[in-house]
Amino acid sequence: RFITKSICHHAAMMANVIKAKAICTLTNSGYTAFQISAWRPQAHILVFTSNKRILTQLNLLWGVKSYYYDKFVSTDDTVTDVNEIARQKGYVEKGDFLINLAAMPVTDKGMVNTLRVSEIE
Repeated sequence: RFITKSICHHAAMMANVIKAKAICTLTNSGYTAFQISAWRPQAHILVFTSNKRILTQLNLLWGVKSYYYDKFVSTDDTVTDVNEIARQKGYVEKGDFLINLAAMPVTDKGMVNTLRVSEIE
């Protein structure tokens, strides 16, 4: 979990430096959301999970908004989907930066190992 914890810490710090509007992550257990929330970034924390059991619990974390998401096809498709959801919900708009955290491949659960910065088009 050291890698996940480190990536979450750096995502929160990077969000403040580059003035990202949101950090989006996928989680199965809620650990990633907990780690990002602990650093209190200025960006919105958008958490996507297919685990209905933790969906409402995630909203109790500082700054976290959770959404149900169960289309895990590929990392690229998933990032595109969650970025579009963030745009539709009004968290980001054209030209904003958004930080995506994910496991690669997307079917690997339990460890975030990818940080991607996206500019909303």
